[in-house]
Amino acid sequence: MLLLGGMISRAQDSIPPAVTVDSAAIDSLIAVDTIVIREIQYKIKIVPRGVKLNNPVISFNNTKPLIRRKKKFVVPSFWEKVNKIGFILNEVAFVNWNAGGDNSISALAKLDFERNYKFRHIQWDNVMALRYGWNSQEGQELRKTEDAIRVRSTFGYQKDTLSPWYFSVKGKFNTQFTDGFKYPDRSTPISRFMAPGYFFLGAGASFIPKGKDFDLYFSPASYKITFVLDEILANQGAFGVTPAVLDDAGNVLVPGDRTFTEFGLFLTNYWEKELFSNVIIEHALSLYTDYIRSFGNIDVDWELTFRFTVNNFIEATLGTHIIYDDDIKFNRVIDENGTVVNPGGARIQFKQLLGIGILYEF
Repeated sequence: MLLLGGMISRAQDSIPPAVTVDSAAIDSLIAVDTIVIREIQYKIKIVPRGVKLNNPVISFNNTKPLIRRKKKFVVPSFWEKVNKIGFILNEVAFVNWNAGGDNSISALAKLDFERNYKFRHIQWDNVMALRYGWNSQEGQELRKTEDAIRVRSTFGYQKDTLSPWYFSVKGKFNTQFTDGFKYPDRSTPISRFMAPGYFFLGAGASFIPKGKDFDLYFSPASYKITFVLDEILANQGAFGVTPAVLDDAGNVLVPGDRTFTEFGLFLTNYWEKELFSNVIIEHALSLYTDYIRSFGNIDVDWELTFRFTVNNFIEATLGTHIIYDDDIKFNRVIDENGTVVNPGGARIQFKQLLGIGILYEF
């Protein structure tokens, strides 16, 4: 019995006592999923020549101030602009010249401005050209040789970006700055500002190949207005307007019309190409015919210019200009009372220009 009781007591003593477990500690052990084991770092005993062991220190001693500001993002512009100022001079001088001749000097000032817009299916071209020239010859008063104000605008819509065809609307305006005379007569102007003045407005189609300076415009429906705002010229029926109704004494009973309207077909073509190095040809043609009044009688306005570029500032120009308009009459005969005795007839107008000048583009 004593032996059995001792064995029972030993068996009870071998059972380990209950241990209280901290749940927070278990959670902390479970939360750690990565154990970092660092390798023992030994101090470098042999340092190579030229190597300095320094603790990294932040320093601004070698920094420099920011001189140029960072460029801001600029939204790309779809406008293209061209500004040109030119001055062409021709001069002839004689000193004891046996063959004879008169000293003369001619000058022409010109301004060209372009504002063109192109984005995807839309193209909008705007051009304004201003010209004024004069001539001074020995023994004669100053005479005008060139006088023009020209503005044109073309708005086109392209259905397909790969196609060179556009649905277009074109507007065009022409007039002059000062009075024009049939020299040597300086008392009676034959033209004035807005007498005449021409305005075209039409809708049609334009053929504009990509990458080429070529523009062909055709409008089967164009509206043309001729302005004659000078009272004297309007009463005479100049440039196609209805003249005034006069009595036997020459008094005006019904004043002449100031405007004259037409509706017809309009065709324009512009082309520019470099023929040789520094030699450029420029061609501009306008054709118009009226449906109702005189269909088939075509008004022509054609300019052909050769530009010879010497450098960025010097340019020589050779150009011709041809105009035919059935409404512009020549050799009109008007009596003292203002009555038109002979209405005259239309003729081909021709002008040629050759000169060298200064050109500045900005």
